[in-house]
Amino acid sequence: MSENEIKQDAPIFDDEAIAAQEAAAKKARIEADKALPFDPDALLEVRHLRKSFPLKKSLTGKVLQELIAVDDVSFKLKPGETLGIVGESGCGKTTLGRAILKLHQPNSGQIIFGGKDITNYKTSQMRDIRTKMQIIFQDPYSSLPPRSTVGDILSEPVRVHKIVPQAEIKDYVLDLMEKCGLRDYYYERYPHEFSGGQRQRICIARALSVNPQLVVCDEPVSALDVSIQAQIINLLKDLQRSMNLTYLFISHDLSVVKFISDKIGVMYLGSMVEFGNKKDIFSNPLHPYTKALFSAIPNPNPDVKMNRIVLKGDIPSPANPPKGCRFHTRCPHATEVCRHVTPAYREYEPGHFCACHLYPQD
Repeated sequence: MSENEIKQDAPIFDDEAIAAQEAAAKKARIEADKALPFDPDALLEVRHLRKSFPLKKSLTGKVLQELIAVDDVSFKLKPGETLGIVGESGCGKTTLGRAILKLHQPNSGQIIFGGKDITNYKTSQMRDIRTKMQIIFQDPYSSLPPRSTVGDILSEPVRVHKIVPQAEIKDYVLDLMEKCGLRDYYYERYPHEFSGGQRQRICIARALSVNPQLVVCDEPVSALDVSIQAQIINLLKDLQRSMNLTYLFISHDLSVVKFISDKIGVMYLGSMVEFGNKKDIFSNPLHPYTKALFSAIPNPNPDVKMNRIVLKGDIPSPANPPKGCRFHTRCPHATEVCRHVTPAYREYEPGHFCACHLYPQD
């Protein structure tokens, strides 16, 4: 078969028409989901969340170019569960966590926390919610005020939100420090006097000082030594059991995510490409990107041969994402339809979602 004949047989895609159809279908899907009742069993329910940042504006303030950090992300999280969010750097994991906490105001979508839609809550309305939603930052060195003692750092949120009476604050803080593995004589010390692991324990204690229900853990162990990582992960697990905490755990380390998580969401270039229970994701990964990530997990057994899937190329810019499937520029299974049509995000097994043209789209 000649090259001309191959070109004639190749399907012809009208990108503008496809984009219009996808936009209309997406709008109809979002409107339909808005009408659905909130899940009474879910502590956190995220529906079609989108967050972008303007890169270029006109003189009138119209956005001419934007960076799409989180695009059409949906999931549910029940009390006491841990959802692990994985993906390469720049895929939108941290922005997702901060948008859920309303540290970034989402462009669209819904955030339902405790049965209430808090998406459009103002700062004054969020004040009461702040005690129920907390975050542990990635860098324990820059997230603590250097001129405050540990006692002051942990006492301030307790005092501001009136968690306990004024006379009981110090005893409350000392008890919290003990739960987080901190000695009582650390109370008068400053952050620069501690190691990275000890500082992260202080950050954990600060997050838990207001008795939250949901804690966003933004790569809390990535800046620590491996031996210290294990201690912090075990501490988080113990605190979850004793305080009935719900975690949104963001990490690069798939081994850590496998240990601590109940559910796993895989993000690529702002979108959720696969989501499901830990057992389903690790035993039967569906998306090629998920398979590539899992193939990079080191195996401690030297006799086991690693079947590494090496992805070629770099992540495209979120300011100019590719048409169709965003992963097609690096996917070894990409076809012509992947380059033009965005795959549907569908449930292929109970609770196991994926967005890929390798599977039925209807």
